[in-house]
Amino acid sequence: MSDVVERVHRFRQTNGWLFGTMLFSACLSLLASFVLSVDAIELARNPGADLACNINQVISCGTVGSSWQASLLGFPNAFLGLIAEPVVITIAVASLAGVKFPRGFMLAAQVVYTIGVAFAYWLFFQAMYVIGALCPWCLLVTVSTTLVFVTLTHVNLRDGNLFLPPRAQQAALTGLRLGVDAFIVVGWLLVLTVLVVSHYGTALLG
Repeated sequence: MSDVVERVHRFRQTNGWLFGTMLFSACLSLLASFVLSVDAIELARNPGADLACNINQVISCGTVGSSWQASLLGFPNAFLGLIAEPVVITIAVASLAGVKFPRGFMLAAQVVYTIGVAFAYWLFFQAMYVIGALCPWCLLVTVSTTLVFVTLTHVNLRDGNLFLPPRAQQAALTGLRLGVDAFIVVGWLLVLTVLVVSHYGTALLG
C-alpha cells in the first residue's frame, strides 16, 4: 500500500500531471471567459437580454453581468481571461514539450496569476454577498483559476522558482511530497461549496 501511495506522490510531481492539469484548467477558464465575453456584448447591445444561464433569481448570469463589478476596469472582466489564459496555455504546452522557462519568468507568472486569482475571488464574494446572484460560468472561472494557481504554485515550489529561503524551500518540498497541497485545494473547494449552499439553500433550485 505504501508503494502505491509513494508512486502517486511521485506522479504528482511530474510535468505530465502538473502541466496537463494546468492546461486542462486554463482551457476551461478560457472557454468560460469566451462565453462571458459573448454574454457581455449581448448585454451591452440589449440590457434586458434573457441569457441562457438565467435560470432563476439566484442562478442568473444577466444579474451578475449587468452589475458594475462585472466591468470594474471599464470593460468586461471576461476580456482579461481572454488575454491571460492563452499565456497559461502556452506555458503548459511548451513545458509539456520539454521547454524550461527561466526562473524570473516563472516568478513573474506566479505574481501576475496570484493577482488574477485574487481578483476572481473578489468577484466571487461580490456576487455571493453584494450582487446576490451567481453565474455558472463565473463559478467555473473561480474553480479553474484556482486549479491553475495551485498547479503553477506547485511547479514553482518544486523547481525553486520563488527564491524562498533554504529552510522554507525545504519545508515546501516536504509538503508537496506529502500531498499537503492536494488536501488544501480539495478542502478549499469544499468550503466554497458549503458557503454557496448554506447562503442560498433551496433558492439555488428556484
